[in-house]
Amino acid sequence: MTEFVKMRIPHYINRLQEGSISRQLFAGRVIVISGPRRVGKTTLLKQIVAQSGKSCKILNGEDLSTAEVLERRTVENYRSLLSDFEMLVVDEAQHIPEIGLIAKLIHDELPEKQVILSGSSNFDLVQKTGEPLTGRKRLFELLPFAEAELWTEIPAERKTDQLRQRLVYGNYPEIFLLSSRQDKEEYLRDLRESYLMKDILKFENLKSSDKVMSLLRLVALQVGSELSYLELGKQLGMSKNTVEKYLDLLSKAYVVYRIEGFSRKLRKEISKSSRWYFYDNGIMNIVANNLDDLAIRNDTGRLWVNYVIGERLKHNLIRRDLSRMYFWRTYDRQEIDLIEERGQALSAYEMKWKERHCAAPRAWANAYPDSTFQVINPENFHSFVGIG
Repeated sequence: MTEFVKMRIPHYINRLQEGSISRQLFAGRVIVISGPRRVGKTTLLKQIVAQSGKSCKILNGEDLSTAEVLERRTVENYRSLLSDFEMLVVDEAQHIPEIGLIAKLIHDELPEKQVILSGSSNFDLVQKTGEPLTGRKRLFELLPFAEAELWTEIPAERKTDQLRQRLVYGNYPEIFLLSSRQDKEEYLRDLRESYLMKDILKFENLKSSDKVMSLLRLVALQVGSELSYLELGKQLGMSKNTVEKYLDLLSKAYVVYRIEGFSRKLRKEISKSSRWYFYDNGIMNIVANNLDDLAIRNDTGRLWVNYVIGERLKHNLIRRDLSRMYFWRTYDRQEIDLIEERGQALSAYEMKWKERHCAAPRAWANAYPDSTFQVINPENFHSFVGIG
């Protein structure tokens, strides 16, 4: 258990959601923050508490003593626990049995106390807090650094080189703070072994670690293309349903996410297939066992598509933008990387590493003449991901 009132955090890089979370303090809601391990949830919480000036007790849900402290679900127990504190933070809260009911009791009976829960499993944390905290919580998702969070940290003369490195090594906070390629590669290997191989495979008591990693490797090599669960299953010696189950679990653990096909008007539009992307390029590349520099790679376009769509996802998440994201393709192979739908308005984006201009596919332009179309390349992607 850790108690703190104020502390200085060295080399803290401002997270864009810090203000939104801080404004929810003592606003009558339990704050729930989910996201992958090692993206800085605890650091962010310490910063928010330090800035608030409020006294706080922080508990680690992976520590068995935390479950023991919270197990006696009585108002008097929690009043005594928090007698000297204005806030309670439970990190990795998904490990605490009935954490949703515990937070509900504190919220309802001790309304002067602010409860914050954080966790690295979207599935477990949201499931355990969902029904008990209905109407009582505010959910935030924290992902690896967004491009907009790093932009002011990088000198102008290094921005291009740094972007090229992020396409390979990704945006995990510790990666950004490491200077040598060797250190970054070792960090990603450790992340693969500790986070992917150990933590994630705890879900549903998964035993086939080799097959899960092989599945991720195949997904990494097909980023930006539709996946056939049947074909993946044949290659891996598992059923189509098992492939879908594993991908669903990996999405709830913030490793990959799915974008579905868009269809509104044309019979030849493909709408029943999915494309899968990685939340972080570094994870994608270490899973594929390829951390080569861009200068000697022939898949830079794939890296760019995964990176920019992921940065757009973060941008929309930070703005709490409710637009829906799709890809678009027809059976005669006309396609667009990303479609955003806001109400009836459609925006189409094609991600290009080298090309600066291209026209929208004819079938799209004819079917959706009121939509916008833009090529996103390294020269103009800044505003697309929230910079400037």
